[in-house]
Amino acid sequence: MANVADTKLYDILGVPPGASENELKKVLGSALARGCEGRGPARRGRPLRARAGGGGGGETGPRGRARRPGLTLGPRPRPPADAADKTHPCADTTRTLPSCPRGRRARPAEVTTLEKQAYRKLAKEYHPDKNPNAGDKFKEISFAYEVLSNPEKRELYDRYGEQGLREGSGGGGGMDDIFSHIFGGGLFGFMGNQSRSRNGRRRGEDMMHPLKVSLEDLYNGKTTKLQLSKNVLCSACNGQGGKSGAVQKCSACRGRGVRIMIRQLAPGMVQQMQSVCSDCNGEGEVINEKDRCKKCEGKKVIKEVKILEVHVDKGMKHGQRITFTGEADQAPGVEPGDIVLLLQEKEHEVFQRDGNDLHMTYKIGLVEALCGFQFTFKHLDGRQIVVKYPPGKVIEPGCVRVVRGEGMPQYRNPFEKGDLYIKFDVQFPENNWINPDKLSELEDLLPSRPEVPNIIGDTEEVELQEFDSTRGSGSGQRREAYNDSSDEESSSHHGPGVQCAHQ
Repeated sequence: MANVADTKLYDILGVPPGASENELKKVLGSALARGCEGRGPARRGRPLRARAGGGGGGETGPRGRARRPGLTLGPRPRPPADAADKTHPCADTTRTLPSCPRGRRARPAEVTTLEKQAYRKLAKEYHPDKNPNAGDKFKEISFAYEVLSNPEKRELYDRYGEQGLREGSGGGGGMDDIFSHIFGGGLFGFMGNQSRSRNGRRRGEDMMHPLKVSLEDLYNGKTTKLQLSKNVLCSACNGQGGKSGAVQKCSACRGRGVRIMIRQLAPGMVQQMQSVCSDCNGEGEVINEKDRCKKCEGKKVIKEVKILEVHVDKGMKHGQRITFTGEADQAPGVEPGDIVLLLQEKEHEVFQRDGNDLHMTYKIGLVEALCGFQFTFKHLDGRQIVVKYPPGKVIEPGCVRVVRGEGMPQYRNPFEKGDLYIKFDVQFPENNWINPDKLSELEDLLPSRPEVPNIIGDTEEVELQEFDSTRGSGSGQRREAYNDSSDEESSSHHGPGVQCAHQ
């Protein structure tokens, strides 16, 4: 027996780790042993040993073949102990199990061949189509063969056991990658596409709930309580639905929960339909009415109100998720899913968020834009922020100024904050707000006008008018008036009540 860390997978296939020639032949059985001696070129090249005093030329062998004079069929001679592998008559003639001198340990290729034969034999015996109750056994056999038939995985398993497969010996993909490679989606997902957890149990669906929060909550953090109604296993029957042993497999669907009906549409054309079993309501199990649990009425679960304490951390964002693991609906034989809260940020009257930055718009007058200003606003945490802008610096309409470090706190690093961007909307005075006599004085205070260029030639003077964007352009109105007049003219030519006659 070879020195390996774990022999579980070898025991599943029924092969010894690092088996010698004799041990391999014992596992394969007489069929494989005969294959090396009685099939293919090895038989035709088998040496014959002469015996003293052999029979005459008229003798026949066991199968009616004439024996040559002086020669008698006998057992194959055993090669010497020091003979090389190539001198063995079966060394290069059998692909199933190369024979070798006694005492030599089997090569990896030989052991892989043995495992392949053992796997095929066991797979036929435990395949779900032939043995529906041996699904788990078939998965174990498939996994054992996949590991032991791969030289790298086999070496890893021999040295470190299943723990080495899980951890990949410090850098591999782990057991989950091996399962995905073998079964296309995990070991326990081989017999179906249902989501399964690490411990092999089928996993329930997650429950999504929106949670509306204000921008103040995301800035300061918040702890709130959320009340939810969910299914939990009945405590009276421990999720069995009735007395012990009262649950039976549905005979109508054979425990599958669905019925498959095949209907012939035409010669050579059939239609297969699948529907939920009406006898068990898709559960695959039925319980006698008198044996049902009084508390859950055989449903195995009851409704329960759950109160969750939700912590909204500083700096969380719109669309971020808060997960409560295993708090979703419970069901027998199913691992509960998660309750996932999806944050939805409410619209704020003053601030708009962009990542970790805040944006706001502030209106100022013309005097403030030209002569400096000071204003105060209330921040999200209740602080009164005073903003000053010195005289002599001009604020242009629509310009943006920034206040460093007054934005949103960073998630899980609340002492680092973004910036606050303020966009200024300059409000101009209304028409005729000043006495015309003082306009000249105001003009003397403002920067001088640009010089008017001398115009040579004919000129045409126009007047600027106020424009209302809600009423559209004037050209459209003029075009409508023109169309109306043309309609009136055309109608006047025909006269009232006159229509064109069609011939």
